[in-house]
Amino acid sequence: MEPPMAENTKEEESKDSTSSSCALLLSLMSKRRTWVFLFVLVYTIILASSWNLLQSILSWYNSNSSPSLTASYSYGWPAVYASVLLGAVFGLLSIGAALAVAVPATLVTWITVLVLLAFFGKPRRALVTEAKQLTAEIVGFVLRVLIKEGNLVAAVCAVLGYFLLVRKSSYGD
Repeated sequence: MEPPMAENTKEEESKDSTSSSCALLLSLMSKRRTWVFLFVLVYTIILASSWNLLQSILSWYNSNSSPSLTASYSYGWPAVYASVLLGAVFGLLSIGAALAVAVPATLVTWITVLVLLAFFGKPRRALVTEAKQLTAEIVGFVLRVLIKEGNLVAAVCAVLGYFLLVRKSSYGD
């Protein structure tokens, strides 16, 4: 059996290693490049998982833009449909990736404001009502921003997709 002093040093070492790992984690999460990496990682995972959907949209476009169909009245419409679908997919993907970054940042903001309100002497009941109002305001603001940015990404991807698909079909002829 080990003497009590040895047990205390082991406990102190484990506490030191835990506190140093927490400090390292906090240090990493406070860096902007960590959040950019997290955004890119989530966007890559979401894009990889939706690759079959993107491939099916492009294969539908290729089957509907064959030379026998392009001579008919529908020239250009398959490119419009496919580009709108691609834009919508990329818009939803960007919302999902931005949400992965926005949730932790929003949570930190919410906690900070609540701690400041409590620090300045708000009563508990007033703090609870303020927290409910604050939560509704923050969630509403974040959703508005996410939807606006997702729509922007969708529009840019749809326009680029249309021009690329039309260019591809004109070079293919």
